Amino acid sequence: MDKTKGKVRSIISNLVLVAVDGPVSQNEICFIETGKERLMAEVIKFIGDIAYVQVFESTRGLKPGMIVEFEQHLLEVTLGPGLLSKNFDGLQNDLDKMTGVFLKRGEYTNPLDEDREWELEPLVQVGDVVRSADWLANVKENWLDHKIMVPFKWEGEYTVASVVNAGKYTIKDTIAVLKDAKGEEHQVTMVQKWPVKLAMRNYVDKPRPYRQMETGVRVIDTMNPILEGGTGFIPGPFGTGKTVLQHSLARFADADVIIMAACGERANEVVEIFTEFPLLQDPRSGRSLYERTTIIANTSNMPVAAREASVYTAMTIGEYYRAMGMKVLLLADSTSRWAQALREMSNRMEELPGQDAFPMDLSAIIANFYARAGIVYLNNKETGSVTFIGTVSPAGGNLKEPVTESTKKVARCFYALSQSRADSKRYPAINTLDSYSKYLEYPEYERYAKEFISEDWISNVNEARNALVRGLERSEQIDILGDDGVPLEYHITFWKSELIDAVILQQDAFDNIDGSTSMERQKYMLDKVLQIVRADFNFESFEEVNPYFKRIINSYKQMNYSEFLSDAFKKYEQEIEAILKERIVN
Repeated sequence: MDKTKGKVRSIISNLVLVAVDGPVSQNEICFIETGKERLMAEVIKFIGDIAYVQVFESTRGLKPGMIVEFEQHLLEVTLGPGLLSKNFDGLQNDLDKMTGVFLKRGEYTNPLDEDREWELEPLVQVGDVVRSADWLANVKENWLDHKIMVPFKWEGEYTVASVVNAGKYTIKDTIAVLKDAKGEEHQVTMVQKWPVKLAMRNYVDKPRPYRQMETGVRVIDTMNPILEGGTGFIPGPFGTGKTVLQHSLARFADADVIIMAACGERANEVVEIFTEFPLLQDPRSGRSLYERTTIIANTSNMPVAAREASVYTAMTIGEYYRAMGMKVLLLADSTSRWAQALREMSNRMEELPGQDAFPMDLSAIIANFYARAGIVYLNNKETGSVTFIGTVSPAGGNLKEPVTESTKKVARCFYALSQSRADSKRYPAINTLDSYSKYLEYPEYERYAKEFISEDWISNVNEARNALVRGLERSEQIDILGDDGVPLEYHITFWKSELIDAVILQQDAFDNIDGSTSMERQKYMLDKVLQIVRADFNFESFEEVNPYFKRIINSYKQMNYSEFLSDAFKKYEQEIEAILKERIVN
């Protein structure tokens, strides 16, 4: 079938209208011939014989009449060994292969190294029956097991006609030949392609298991847990610690693969990711965290369409590793830039605007994307997952703006960063009382918590949250009426909430011990703190309350910096017990 061609009719910044001479598809890729470069574009709308395409490059110099050729395939990514430890742009161009300091218009690179040899171990034998996404072979990618799979697009069952012996092969070599029901043979290499805006559905539909994803961050794991395959988002103004929190999640979360999607952030934040991630040590392997990380980067000065594509590219790579039975953590910074890209293209197409000029269907677009996260059963009954946490950068810290509100409707976890907490150096600056995890309401998670954490875990978490609420109320009353204008009990209640804040909610991301806390330790510390919250104390005046609780808090902080159940840990624990005996009412 001959490729459809067309001619440029008009240009509106990155939106180009093309008169076509044949059929085209939604999201189909095309190239605009300028004479010197071929500019990549994607069909986003068509009316009659006019195709609306968004160009992934600067459209400077484009003129009506230029030839456009449609490629008969959708916007897609190349999948295979070598995706990890790579820096890509939103179109999956390998940024390390690009020439010069600035990206050149019309320059596209192969995301994978075609000449590199990989040590391959076959997992099937001649005569085996396989289908889409079944594992054919195993390749060591850094230290992870990268599975070579039956291409996702293939339908029906196939019989293995031949498979290579263990050895070294390139991604272009045929590693297996499969025979379909008609007897036709199909060659399989290590590489396959998949459209980025179509979710991979190569798994068995079964009820999903509910397992908590341990992040090592206490304010998340204890107060607002996220489940494996779950969704969450982190809104917050500039300077509230989003980047450091993302680094902590990437480093300590219980995930096999980390994907960072910098979808249109300012250059300094993207540079920080490039420079710091290769230096972060992976606590699981003792090697570089970068060895199991992929970075998709688009800065704000890149074309708007490339920014819009970056989140889809990142999610598709995540789904690919999920099909290998891996636990993938996808962090997007910031989905606000993605939404702004959608707004720009919507405005250029003169669509009916919604609130703040965002598209009317913004909520549906965000919901469809978040729905691609999840934990799934594979054909071999193993599980894989994509856990998605996006950050939102609302203008002026306004959490009522459309992107935040639309995301709250679909994300199960909401981690609100507070400017006041950041200003007072209470990091992570997540405001627990403004945040929530809907998973705490799930009976499936309640059963999980009772089995793997403790019988009374959720009730203890709710008790701690209620103590924080009461402490905030007492703090406001003390501020209004003065220290000596309220009952003594108000001061005690307030300082009990401060104890929870200092010991459970605050955490030093740069300390080797306090940077990550196991669930066993989190349970132990919450139980210890709640014993104090439940206790009655004997004070003569409010002046005695402040220094007393500060002594307890200081000892607990030293416990957080000590190895769990070490001699130093137990020494500070004994100090606290001695302090409690001074004032506690038996």
